[in-house]
Amino acid sequence: MKQITIIGNGNMAFAIAQGLSKEYRLQVVGRSLEKLKEFESRLGVEVEIVSDYLDTSFDISGRDVILAVKPNNLSSVAKSLSGKANSLLSVLAGTTLLSLKEKIEAESYIRAMPNLSASFQKSMTSITGNPKDREFAEEIFSYIGTTLWLDSESDIDIATAIAGSGPAYLSLVAEALADGGVKAGLKRRDAETLVHGLFNGFAPLIENKKASVVKDEVMSPKGTTAYGYSALEEGRVRTAFIKAVESAFNRAVELGK
Repeated sequence: MKQITIIGNGNMAFAIAQGLSKEYRLQVVGRSLEKLKEFESRLGVEVEIVSDYLDTSFDISGRDVILAVKPNNLSSVAKSLSGKANSLLSVLAGTTLLSLKEKIEAESYIRAMPNLSASFQKSMTSITGNPKDREFAEEIFSYIGTTLWLDSESDIDIATAIAGSGPAYLSLVAEALADGGVKAGLKRRDAETLVHGLFNGFAPLIENKKASVVKDEVMSPKGTTAYGYSALEEGRVRTAFIKAVESAFNRAVELGK
């Protein structure tokens, strides 16, 4: 069984470990032995634990490494790593390939942007970096959901604004729909159950049909959907979402500087 090293033991590291645990031997590197043991217990799979690397040095020579620490900890973590990794796969938001190359030695660099759904192996993960490692990177992140290879870091910053931030936008939509149901007279629990079912059933629709086709199939002349859709257009909801993606993209670019 192949081995992979995960540096970090937070939520994203755990989600990735869950996906990889059946196919890879895992080595997990973190600051706290107690938290690493808790990580292993939750995972339900034996992993190799490394907890003292900040006090000594952890040799990454020849290893395939997934870097899943907080972006602002990159410099301190990098100082505690020695050697040259085989491949470095980073999930650090707003951290460019150049920043990684300046701080950590590796034969190959990959930058990936999973989202919160990784915890259910349903992430939409954008990937970019060294083309020769494309197949390997897609394999790794396919264990936590769907992957999309992008040709540039500019593209991945845009993808971050859509798929990375998207769960927050869709949560706003879900909350607003439930609130609308309550305003119209439904019990909160019933309104939320309807929204949950709506989102669950919408996934295969949008996967197999263009959004415009789904809309047209639901909307009939002078029907309830047409009236509701008109109210959304009056509220400039479409424009607001476009601006949200643009603003998030600009922020991602700023964080990468």
